[in-house]
Amino acid sequence: MNIKKTKTNIEYRTRNIEPQKEKTSSCRLLFRSTFDIPCSTFDIFFLKPARSALRSLRVPIPVYPDYPFASHYFPIDSHNKLHYVDEGSGDVIVMVHGNPTWSFYYRRLITLLAKSHRVIAVDHLGCGLSDKPQDYDYSLQNHINNLDSLLKHLEIKNFSLCVHDWGGAIGFGVAAKNPGSLKRALVLNTAAFRSQRIPLRISVCRWPVLGEVLVRGFNGFAAPAITMAVSTKMDKEVAAAYIAPYDSWKNRVAVSSFVNDIPLSAEHPSYNTLVNVEKGLEKLQEQQLPMLICWGGKDFCFNKDFYDEWCTRFPHAETHYYETGGHYILEDKWAEIAALAEPFFME
Repeated sequence: MNIKKTKTNIEYRTRNIEPQKEKTSSCRLLFRSTFDIPCSTFDIFFLKPARSALRSLRVPIPVYPDYPFASHYFPIDSHNKLHYVDEGSGDVIVMVHGNPTWSFYYRRLITLLAKSHRVIAVDHLGCGLSDKPQDYDYSLQNHINNLDSLLKHLEIKNFSLCVHDWGGAIGFGVAAKNPGSLKRALVLNTAAFRSQRIPLRISVCRWPVLGEVLVRGFNGFAAPAITMAVSTKMDKEVAAAYIAPYDSWKNRVAVSSFVNDIPLSAEHPSYNTLVNVEKGLEKLQEQQLPMLICWGGKDFCFNKDFYDEWCTRFPHAETHYYETGGHYILEDKWAEIAALAEPFFME
């Protein structure tokens, strides 16, 4: 789907996207014979959620609701530009998204906090409205470096963070590179430390051949997330906006790369980068960084083990655990978190 931005950031179109039956059938048979996966299992965990998500968007829908922000672009090299939102004035809050979201995830938080702060919300390279090069090294270190370069370009030396999913490792990675720069942090269903835990649904997306076909071919990561990452059904317009930037094999390159960049062992290329991020957390703990932790208890990926780890590392943090909240916690518990975030960043 090609997205043409208007002055209001809204465009109406009809979506009617569904994998062709004959292609789905042949792929199911291929996966069953090659990877010994029962077709019923493959359908339940991947194709059905993706089909259901896409089928639900077969009506005229607005693109980017509640996202009226001006777009800014920063060239990170001679070929690629990073998209970001820059709203408001005052002390800086940097919002860092994860996978498979983009700055749209923070749309209401941007509007709320830009009344009293300068809010920077980035789209990582390959995500959202940023460029999506096909031969780029989408590593944790490069994402950290890109955000760090953007903040230096904007001459931002001190900032607060709001992080979600991969945004934790990336945002705190930038903080680790700039000791003394971070003032406070809002932590939402994320990690910035090593873990051996990975759900089967995500692990399968890392398998050779199969994983890339699932994620990039069938949209088997971004599309299912609009239903699996929430406990309260999203409006169709909101759900469509989440996956709008990821509408083709080419545009899902970073979604797939993020999944493969999860460092589960010391041999992984991003392992040492995550170790350095973790060391940075230890220094922030010693400094008793002001922290607000808001967590969705129904997150099948960043589950209560991750929440408990944050609480152990930052025992002084203000914590809120929402039993019925999903991974996209700002969708499920927006009112509750908004009431906490505004005074937290005003302190």
